[in-house]
Amino acid sequence: MKKAVVIGGTGATGKALLNTLSNDLSYQSVVALSRRKGTSLLPKVEICKVDFNHLEQSSVIISGDVAFSCLGTTLKDAGSQDAQWRVDYDYQYTFAKIAKESGISTLVLISSMGADKNSPIFYSKMKGKLEEAITELNFPSLIILRPSLLIRPETKRLGELISLPILNIFNKVGLLKKYQPISVEDLSKAMVKSVERYKTGTHILELKQILELV
Repeated sequence: MKKAVVIGGTGATGKALLNTLSNDLSYQSVVALSRRKGTSLLPKVEICKVDFNHLEQSSVIISGDVAFSCLGTTLKDAGSQDAQWRVDYDYQYTFAKIAKESGISTLVLISSMGADKNSPIFYSKMKGKLEEAITELNFPSLIILRPSLLIRPETKRLGELISLPILNIFNKVGLLKKYQPISVEDLSKAMVKSVERYKTGTHILELKQILELV
């Protein structure tokens, strides 16, 4: 049985992931890193308070068999590109580096469709550079998922509320299929299943491959 450690467990994708892991018999324990103290109602899940600006101080709890990285914020919530970079890039890279140094063999990273280190778009460039940096850590098994628009429970973002119906219409007629929305529940299932499917090497999963795992 495996031990998992998760960064980003308080977000929509992270919450779905913790629920999926708690119900998976192949995992005996799950550690979720959080900025705040908390107690999980999910079996096998332990919430551990950490300082994300000094993750190295919590290296002892970043251990196990599989690390899941799904931390992220929006530019609006972060307040600036520098602040968003700190959350989406710095925190996740530091987490991955510590995980590798502690002997974790598998890292599953949520990236984004269109991730490209050479992109003129800030978000896509940030995600592409993170993918590159984490790849260079040389995990025995690295799985990078690039989902499209995420369907969250009770989504409140106006752009998502407008985009979802439009994208669903296009999907029904076979257009824009690569932009098909995916629920955070299905994405979390794909994350967990990918660990069993891809046991060695580096794998970048686009939306089609993600959906095949659901």
